[in-house]
Amino acid sequence: MSDLLPLLGAGWQGFGIGLGLIVAIGAQNAFLLRQGLRRHHVALVVVLCTLCDSALIMLGAVGVGSLVASSPILTKLAVYGGATFLIVYGGLTLKNALKPQTLNTADAPDALSTRAIVTATLGFSILNPHAWLDTVVLLGGLAGQFPTDQRVVFTGGAILASAVWFVGLGAGAAWLSPVLARPKVWRGIDLVIGLVLWTIAGTLLWSRGF
Repeated sequence: MSDLLPLLGAGWQGFGIGLGLIVAIGAQNAFLLRQGLRRHHVALVVVLCTLCDSALIMLGAVGVGSLVASSPILTKLAVYGGATFLIVYGGLTLKNALKPQTLNTADAPDALSTRAIVTATLGFSILNPHAWLDTVVLLGGLAGQFPTDQRVVFTGGAILASAVWFVGLGAGAAWLSPVLARPKVWRGIDLVIGLVLWTIAGTLLWSRGF
């Protein structure tokens, strides 16, 4: 029993720290919230977000975070590439806020719509410097402080926290969608999300002295 206590402690730490980092409002969460409100490919977005975060967490656990943090070139590529993506997508979201719309998105072909959703989700998950900082660098650095067996459990706890949060956010947003189906409300949601994305991009560029 005494041998299990360090493992359980590592697991709880991984879950708590992972949840604390991922709950903060960010580009990935804003995108999932938007899709959840639309009830549009919610399960697909949840699965992709969880898989991407899990992969980044595991990369950090095996030491990739230290490599990225120590390379000025990789850091600049991550920051500027991610900021560009957020600016473009934020602009598209703000453009949507200027025209009346509802939560119905069935007017686009399923194949094209699915492909676009996959591309956007991967972009928000992988091209997002904040995701790399939280998962690969921070969680990876913390995981590296544990012995191998505890590191595995810590990593598993962080991955579980990511899955629980994404499922809860997607399901909760879908549940609220009938209440938020009015065009004016949805335009306001698009406006807020677009501004959040631009704010994140501006913060990233400002932090690099752009």
